[in-house]
Amino acid sequence: MKTKRPHWKRSLGIAIMGLAFALTSDWLIPTVHAQEKTSDYTFKGGYPTSEAAQKAHENADFQRAVTAYRFWYPTVSCESIFNGNRANGFKDNESFIILSAGPRQVGFTLNSDTPYGSAAIDLKDGPMVIELPPGSYIGLVNDHNQGWVMDMGIPGPDAGKGGKHIVLPPGYDGIIPDEYHIGRSKSLKNLVAIRALPEKGDVQGAMNALRAVKIHPFSDANPRPMAAVDVTGKSLDVSCLKWEDNMQFWEVLHKVINSEPLTEEFRPMYGLLSAIGIEKGKPFAPDARMKGILERAAKAGRDQMLVAAFASARPDRMTWPDRKWEWIGLVPGSAQFETPSGMDLEARDRWFAQAIVTSPAMFRRSPGAGSLYWLGLRDSSGAYLDGGKSYKLTVPQPVPAKLFWSVTVYDAQTRSEVQTDQDKAALRSMFELKDVAGTAPVDLYFGPTPLAGQKGRWIKTVPGRGWFAYFRIYGPESPAFDGSWKPGDFEVQLSQQLQPTGAPTGRRKVPQ
Repeated sequence: MKTKRPHWKRSLGIAIMGLAFALTSDWLIPTVHAQEKTSDYTFKGGYPTSEAAQKAHENADFQRAVTAYRFWYPTVSCESIFNGNRANGFKDNESFIILSAGPRQVGFTLNSDTPYGSAAIDLKDGPMVIELPPGSYIGLVNDHNQGWVMDMGIPGPDAGKGGKHIVLPPGYDGIIPDEYHIGRSKSLKNLVAIRALPEKGDVQGAMNALRAVKIHPFSDANPRPMAAVDVTGKSLDVSCLKWEDNMQFWEVLHKVINSEPLTEEFRPMYGLLSAIGIEKGKPFAPDARMKGILERAAKAGRDQMLVAAFASARPDRMTWPDRKWEWIGLVPGSAQFETPSGMDLEARDRWFAQAIVTSPAMFRRSPGAGSLYWLGLRDSSGAYLDGGKSYKLTVPQPVPAKLFWSVTVYDAQTRSEVQTDQDKAALRSMFELKDVAGTAPVDLYFGPTPLAGQKGRWIKTVPGRGWFAYFRIYGPESPAFDGSWKPGDFEVQLSQQLQPTGAPTGRRKVPQ
């Protein structure tokens, strides 16, 4: 016999089921507005208006282009080095360019401290060999994206004792004799950069040391090394200034992408390029709309990188809390700005906006590092350095350098050595300051006119143009890292202050 449930129990059950249905219905079908404006985009009935869709497409393309610009900037910058060499008649795999650099060579923060040797090597026909004799060399190889491949010389596996170094193309699986130090590149075109330290100020000896470097194909039984070509004193532009804020940036990038194999870890960034019309194996033919977006993105991307370089808000950029000097490289000891969780893209932007090439040895912050670099772009009050004002920089002695030290002045717009009729941009312990001895601090001067009696310790600057300085120490010792030694800040000398008056009167036009 069935027992009837009390009426109140049936009513309660129905009420509970209704409540559950109501809760479930509310969860599954949220209340939305018939028309909603979110950020800059208007939606009706859940769909974007035609104006909103067009605006979203424009913004998305622009944002993709800016992100792509910043990521691929090192690639275009590297190509500009190759291009500058080719423009002067130097060929890949044939010419080893050597020079004692100065203001006539335009390139991001090149310096006059040590003679340079550089070569473009192309691995399309197989590995290339770089032979260094024993000596004071600091060298590296970077791929076409300015990715680190290997160090050579003092910071490398040969530790300055000399040796044979071989650069392998992507995917190479041939047998390499044990006598070679191996670097595996991710691109076909690579940049070889070698400095020879001028021991006791012997620049000619350092130039001869570069002439002794041999670069040749691995496959040649009787190799003929590249010819060393001295371009000291000649005008040379290896910067990407002419490309960096216009359509040429994208055209050059498309050319490089087409000429190189894909780098596996860059696949998301190839995706960004594809979205804006740059894809390996396909023509680059943007319409008028996309050209406008790409031109704006080049300017915006360049400016954002310069902000990272010269107006960063990161606390870790400061070298000391009581000074205005900054670290240039913000990821110590890294090869590719890598961190435990990824890649520090802001640090990467900061570096490549003002410098070229990478190596973990360049970013080491410990005694035994080959060199260190500090950026000075503000005076003691925090104002940017102005070419129309005069400054004094006090450097305590002795500087903690096993080898030597220098201060080099760069134009803020070209990021290259300042160009004036003085034809000099550096004060160096082995040359201009070789008479400095003892423990008395030395005062250095910077401005449009020299102070009386200080011309030998003065670098001329250009009214109307900002400038910054790199303080370099070669063979830095512990006090350079532990804070027990530090240079002063740039101090404005009011008696020598000039108002900006216009363009420089130097030997040639400064690149814009």
